[in-house]
Amino acid sequence: MKTYIALCRFTDQGIRSVKDTTKRADAVREMAKKFGASMRQLYWTSGHYDLVAVIEAEDEESANAFSLSIGATGNIRTEMMRAFSKDQMNAILGKMG
Repeated sequence: MKTYIALCRFTDQGIRSVKDTTKRADAVREMAKKFGASMRQLYWTSGHYDLVAVIEAEDEESANAFSLSIGATGNIRTEMMRAFSKDQMNAILGKMG
């Protein structure tokens, strides 16, 4: 499984119904299974981003399909980044020679 970090911001629609945000999070956790993904951690944050999620998916296509499906609900906009563990980063660095 590959790890991704999703930085999320509420849309106008999402902030208007912010009282439902924890219920929506539960629904998104279930939605992830459809894509062979899982939302391992989710944090509500203050500052530039409203939520930060740690997501695992089998491949980039699955991760992006999941991200697009979340966005299609209209409550948040996401910015997804691939994340690497220390061992994965060492393997990448090893390829540098």
